[in-house]
Amino acid sequence: MKYLPSVKALTFDLFGTILDLGRSLIPHINRFLDAQDAQVTGDKLWTQWRARQRIEQYQDTIMSLGHSGYLTTVRRALVYTLRLNDIEPTDDVVSKLMSAWQELSPFPEVLPALEKLADKYTLVVLSNGDPEFLDHLIKNRVSCPFDHVFSVNTVGAFKPHPGVYLRTASILGLETQQCLMVSANSFDVMGAKACGFRAVFVNRYQLPYEDTDYQPDSTVSNFTQLTEVLLSD
Repeated sequence: MKYLPSVKALTFDLFGTILDLGRSLIPHINRFLDAQDAQVTGDKLWTQWRARQRIEQYQDTIMSLGHSGYLTTVRRALVYTLRLNDIEPTDDVVSKLMSAWQELSPFPEVLPALEKLADKYTLVVLSNGDPEFLDHLIKNRVSCPFDHVFSVNTVGAFKPHPGVYLRTASILGLETQQCLMVSANSFDVMGAKACGFRAVFVNRYQLPYEDTDYQPDSTVSNFTQLTEVLLSD
């Protein structure tokens, strides 16, 4: 790919890109629903939960009333989703389901790919997660020696706020075109591209991309293909 010589740093989304949220959380959700004798399936409740979380994040940023933090929006989304399915969101129920987020695991091909990419690029986590939560996940669940781990808390807004990407490039001492965003979230790719980043969309589930001028430079289905693209020269 012709832009590769200028790229110095790869900035990675964490949730849903490196960490497999569905595979990590749905078993916990299923055990909870079985005990509740609920009518909704674990897959459906997770889909609703994840979609509502994104709405919570957008609302948080747009209203500019103070950055709530990642796990706060996850919790708010859970309460909404439980009520949507006629399940009482007691403190005990919410606490048990929220605790599962401490056990997130990466997609199986991610770590070998990161090891290969580390030989050529600076590897950066650029995440909506809270700093302490990111520290736990990187140390105990991913175990990859990233060069930098950046939380959006330094900006006070969730991705795709432009300040997130611009601040990251500034801290790295790089021009935006020297940074490449790797994300499974299309809004993240779009946000990075709008700020001058290069970007790769990791489209594991064959989802449609936004109708926008800010298209990814490449689309891959997993991190194995990502290494083929980025190490092709």
